Amino acid sequence: MTTPPKILLQVENLVKYFPVHANINFFQRKTSLVHAVDGISFNLFKGETLGLVGESGCGKSTVGRTILQLYRPTSGSVIFDGIDLVNLPPARLRKFRRRMQMIFQDPCASLNSRMTVGEIISDPLVVNNEVKTHKEIEARVAGLLELVKLNPAFVNRYPHEFSGGQLQRIGIARALALHPELIVCDEPISALDVSIQAQIVNLLLALQKQLNLSYLFISHDLSMVRHICDRVAVMYLGMIVEIAEKNDFYHNPLHPYTQALLSAVNIPDPFLEEKRKRTILKGEIPSPIDPPSGCRFHTRCPIAQLQCSESVPEFRELHPGHYVACFLATL
Repeated sequence: MTTPPKILLQVENLVKYFPVHANINFFQRKTSLVHAVDGISFNLFKGETLGLVGESGCGKSTVGRTILQLYRPTSGSVIFDGIDLVNLPPARLRKFRRRMQMIFQDPCASLNSRMTVGEIISDPLVVNNEVKTHKEIEARVAGLLELVKLNPAFVNRYPHEFSGGQLQRIGIARALALHPELIVCDEPISALDVSIQAQIVNLLLALQKQLNLSYLFISHDLSMVRHICDRVAVMYLGMIVEIAEKNDFYHNPLHPYTQALLSAVNIPDPFLEEKRKRTILKGEIPSPIDPPSGCRFHTRCPIAQLQCSESVPEFRELHPGHYVACFLATL
């Protein structure tokens, strides 16, 4: 009998709104809310990679930052290893931060240009009292640089002396310094050249196998998500519309939005590429300040009906492990 995988992270009805202020006139001010994340739920199992995809502005990065409590959620629960992080006092939350780290999208912006590589990587070790002596710091930093396939002799260099791929490796080394269990990868390859992207993804896969890491991999590159992820979740305008195992997701997409996303992915075969039918979405993404009623995708959906604009579709399981929020989705 197979033991079911352990749930490392449970996100339940997570909501994050941002206030936006606008001056009506000299005496009046209007406050609106940006519905960045609006009631999403999913699980992340220990040792797996969950891909989170969607168009720019759908709330993917906000989900990652809210899970790590860089943004405090408006409501909902983020349960990490059985503990709800939302209600933890700062002293206890700090202990959990060691077990969750983030790899940022822009390696140049995420590293302090006035610090050496050694100082950048050793900073979390020093802040958390992981090391006591200078020799321990040197040894740990050298080990982390070797882990990400960089020369330990780079320890006294500054970020401007490295390429984009090398900078991202430094960011990964910093994320690994405190032996985390969960890493949120916020589009870690989108700012890199295509050849370097493959190297970074293969490094992440090797590190996951070696260190038993769990990844939330945020991306808009569906081809790379197919390579690295075990399951895929699709977001649209602050809500998750579909979650499925990787093979089921790519071979049998059920939500019209997912079908449109996959139809835009290039196929490396000119004959198949010429024959296949593409789904072209019309119209612009609605404003997250004033999202549409009912299903949020109905304003662009090619098969929308009256009920789609009147009520929110239930997020239901149509196939084991395959969930979709659509009235018209069928197997």
